Amino acid sequence: MKLVIIKYNAGNIQSVLFALERIGMEGMVTDDPFLIQSADKVIFPGVGEASSAMNYLRDRKLDQLIRELKQPVLGICLGLQLMCKYSEENKTECLGIFDTEVKKFNVKSGLKVPQIGWNKVEDTSEPLFKGIFEEPYCYFVHSYYAELCAETAAVTEYGVRFSSALGKNNFYGVQFHPEKSAAAGEHILKNFIQL
Repeated sequence: MKLVIIKYNAGNIQSVLFALERIGMEGMVTDDPFLIQSADKVIFPGVGEASSAMNYLRDRKLDQLIRELKQPVLGICLGLQLMCKYSEENKTECLGIFDTEVKKFNVKSGLKVPQIGWNKVEDTSEPLFKGIFEEPYCYFVHSYYAELCAETAAVTEYGVRFSSALGKNNFYGVQFHPEKSAAAGEHILKNFIQL
């Protein structure tokens, strides 16, 4: 199986590679359009800032390519946010795959922003959460969140209820980091690989 991780100058790719290794998979990191298009599965991870990430994708015409992918695609953290319509982070127009917007947590609420640490993932739906029978705790690091919408596949609460997972056709996204979420995260990655 050819598994590609999209390179777009966002952090955290190494820990995704290590997590794949732990479940017996090997990933290739690339921004080559042909390699991305010809992959069996595509992972779109990232820690970083929305507007510079979108600029990198647009400069290489990867924004259009990602929208047109037909194989299973998994966005992680910033990857999920970039698959939404719009992000408040530097007023960024995103890929528009998921019909929702990305908002910043309200610091006035007394919450620590960014949210860093373990939090419960509720109201989960298949296929990413198949075989996970209890509400898992997963590891989050983020200041922005995707609003609830018709494509919400899991919900987490941090001052507000937000989409901790999204799903539409062959596109999936998780706001948490499955590569840092212990057994539950490995299970989610395995489910994605098996799609």
